[in-house]
Amino acid sequence: MNLDYPFHVDGRGRTAATDDDDHVRDLIEQVLFTSPGERVNRPTFGSGVMQLVFAPNGDALAAATQFTIQGALQQWLGDVVMVEGVDVQSDDAVLRVTVQYVVRRSQQRHLARFEREAAR
Repeated sequence: MNLDYPFHVDGRGRTAATDDDDHVRDLIEQVLFTSPGERVNRPTFGSGVMQLVFAPNGDALAAATQFTIQGALQQWLGDVVMVEGVDVQSDDAVLRVTVQYVVRRSQQRHLARFEREAAR
């Protein structure tokens, strides 16, 4: 049993749980949208991509962002997933990230899409 993210209480009044596949997706989401320095006991945790939402778009930024995300996922979840591809799109203040990965334990391939709007 894994805790669901974000933390919440289910309909029975208990801590919400999730299955293994959703838990891995939750872990990826946490790495993507946590900024380094945000977690006190793990100051280097995260990818910092939310800082790039307002940066000027271009091929160089897209490549750097994909590299940054793949590196962060490898560093923090390398024993859980094998990242096969990352696609990043930024429209106005919305960041869309698509990650294709294989869960190492089950060898199942997944495609997950994440979207965040930058706080203004």
